[in-house]
Amino acid sequence: MPAALTIVPLDRAPDCSWTVPGSKSITNRALVLAALSPGETLLTGALLSDDTRHMAGALRALGIGVEISAPDRILVDGGRDRLRQPAEPLFIGNSGTSVRFLAALACLVPGTVELVGDAHMQRRPIADLVTALRSLGVRVDCPSGCPPLRIHGGSLPGGRVAIPGTRSSQYFSALLLAGCAADAPLEIEILGELVSRPYVAMTAAMIRDWGGQATLADDRLLVTPAIPRRERYAIEPDATAASYPLAAALVTKGRIRVPGLDAAALQGDVAFAPVLARTGATLTADDQGLMLDARDCPRPQGIEVDMHHISDTVMTLAAIAPLLAGPTTIRNVANIRIKETDRLQATVNELERLGQQVEHGADWLRIEPRPLRPATIDCYADHRMAMSFAIPGLACAGIAIADPDCVAKTYPGFWADLRRLYAAVGQEAPW
Repeated sequence: MPAALTIVPLDRAPDCSWTVPGSKSITNRALVLAALSPGETLLTGALLSDDTRHMAGALRALGIGVEISAPDRILVDGGRDRLRQPAEPLFIGNSGTSVRFLAALACLVPGTVELVGDAHMQRRPIADLVTALRSLGVRVDCPSGCPPLRIHGGSLPGGRVAIPGTRSSQYFSALLLAGCAADAPLEIEILGELVSRPYVAMTAAMIRDWGGQATLADDRLLVTPAIPRRERYAIEPDATAASYPLAAALVTKGRIRVPGLDAAALQGDVAFAPVLARTGATLTADDQGLMLDARDCPRPQGIEVDMHHISDTVMTLAAIAPLLAGPTTIRNVANIRIKETDRLQATVNELERLGQQVEHGADWLRIEPRPLRPATIDCYADHRMAMSFAIPGLACAGIAIADPDCVAKTYPGFWADLRRLYAAVGQEAPW
């Protein structure tokens, strides 16, 4: 891809389907469950991206058999007895799910496991999980509170532990997954409100679906040791990735269906679709997928919304807010400051670069629409910045995306799928 990619408006409103890849969140959870599951497990519909390749590579280094047998199929030969100390540190790039899930899984590895990442990963907090593991009796070296970290494993004792819920749901999911092979039941108390709670509910549901025992109550989690077992597991399309085609339908006044997703999806980010419908568009959710129809919505309205539990879609809504009638306010999203970048500040920066009036605080932002000013969007090496800010370019000229290759983290085929959207309206893509 070029250093910067210019997006041009569609010539007419689209009326088409846009198939998104498999869920990153489910793929990486399934890889860990399959690694603990004795024998072979075939994962179908899996996502192959930077994040999932980092997870797969780390599991191979830990002694698990992982074979990519097709573009969306991964064959895992697992079992706890296969786990071994890796020959060298495990590099996990800037994959948050990988570093957190592997930190807990490493407790089960006989020996020492060191997790290292790129420069961005070295600024991503993991201290709450480290503290929890230490309180359970695991020796963990992590001087800065961020990666790199070293886990001296062998077993994961059970017992009780308390973790603040306000920073990352992945700490809780990590303990639930590794808890399937703990020495005794593991009870996790949630201190305060649990951010992105649907992701933890998804983890518990997957564990149960694999024959394990995990429950999520109001303020605590419980996982009882039970080795998961599946021979085959189908992975849903990525609900966060679906936010981009659905938002594209809204800003272009078109109709786009995302096949394979419905309101009963495991992923909490499926709740973003009804948020878009609040602007005045029509949402249909059935066995054919999710469809947003904005053909009869000439002036979609700005909205106010609490996005605490669907925070990965904050940038999707913020990026299209300049094209809505009236202000859009997004609340209760402090946790997006410790993602791949400080996403709240990055979003404010780029909206202002586009000429928007933006107010913001520690956990909120308010966008007052102004005419879009042509600009090249800085992505901060964050895949969701690139994809989110590409969407308004489908309706307004002058938007370019710096570092388009960063989408490889979770959606390597994003630009190819955007080309297909241009083709669906009989238009040649600009790249």
